[in-house]
Formats: sequence, structure tokens, C-alpha cells
Amino acid sequence: MAILSVHGRGQNPEIMKDFASFLNVPGARFYAPSAEGATWYPEPFLEPLERNQPQLDLSLALIPQYLTIIASAGFAPDKTVLWGFSQGACLLSHFLATRHYRCGGAVLFTGGHLGPGPLPEYAGRPLTGMPVLMRTIAEDPWVPRWRVEETASNLTRQGADVDLKVAPGTEHIITAEAFTAASELINTLAPKKGSSSRSFVPEVTASSGPKNP
Repeated sequence: MAILSVHGRGQNPEIMKDFASFLNVPGARFYAPSAEGATWYPEPFLEPLERNQPQLDLSLALIPQYLTIIASAGFAPDKTVLWGFSQGACLLSHFLATRHYRCGGAVLFTGGHLGPGPLPEYAGRPLTGMPVLMRTIAEDPWVPRWRVEETASNLTRQGADVDLKVAPGTEHIITAEAFTAASELINTLAPKKGSSSRSFVPEVTASSGPKNP
């Protein structure tokens, strides 16, 4: 199983490597892209979309490039999971909601689609059956609960099988329950067999800017 691991603002692939140590996923290969300037887009994620351009579109366009790298290593889309935290989860949420990309599954820790309001309705159900695990904190200081819930509803309408849980608290963190649930999902998609070793592959670069999702 390949896991595209997208870091948050002010972070780098090393933080995803640290987070990956809390996932019990034997045999997984983690691909961790690095955003130029440690951010995928410059302004807060609830700002009008145009305020985050052109970096936002550049970053969204990089995701298919990373997926091509993963595919060239022998991982089909159904053996690929998208995983992000904070700004990384926002970027992946927006990618799934607007590019309608179906893969093995997605793990979105504290993130939602970009822009000040809901996204336009999409007529089809391109994500039918795709498991999407979403976790957040009730009073997260950067990502409001309502936007995570709004994103979950959007992905559900597109056919995704969304599992959303909101933990109590006020910190911008990933809970132990979130790591456990993500491990269970990934292992369901890729039953354990063969080697139990894991690998971590830092990849490419993107755009630049300042400090919250």
C-alpha cells in the first residue's frame, strides 16, 4: 500500500515521518512531498479562493504528479491512500471534492475544502464506495468543526463512505483514536502479507507563503 502523506503549513516531510510512526501499517510505503516555503498556499484556507492563487492551483496540480510517481512504482489507485494533516488535509479535501479523484481511500486529519462557503453541488457520484476517514477536534483553533462537517457532507454526496468523528478539546492535534482508526482502515485495504518493513520516500516541491490552514 502506498500512502501519499501531505504535511501542514510550516511543516515538512519529517513531521509526516514522525506521525507515520504512530500508524500500525506493516509494509506500507509513504511518499511525502515537500511544499516550497513550507506551505501549499499563502492565506488561511477560509479566505476567498483567489487570495490563495496561483499557489493553490499549482499545489493541486502537483498531486496528480505525485500519484504518477506512485503508480510508476507499481501501486494502482486502489492501493493508494491520500493522507494529510491540517493544511495538507485541506489541500487533499479540496482535491477530492473538486477533482473527484477515486483511490483506495483517504485519511483527512483536521481539514476541509478551501474557500469561504460551500462548494457547488456536483451531479455525479465519482467517489462511490471510497472510504474517507475524517477526524478533527471540536474547538480546533485553526479549522472550524462546521467546515470539516460541510466537507464530509460534500464527499458523502459524491458517493464516498465517510467516517467522521469529532473529539472534544481545543488543541490542533491528532488523537490516538485517529491513528488507530487510520491504521485499521489502511490494513483493511491492504491485508498484511509478506514483508513487514516500511519505507519513507520524500518527494518533490511546490509553492510558498505564511501561517494557519
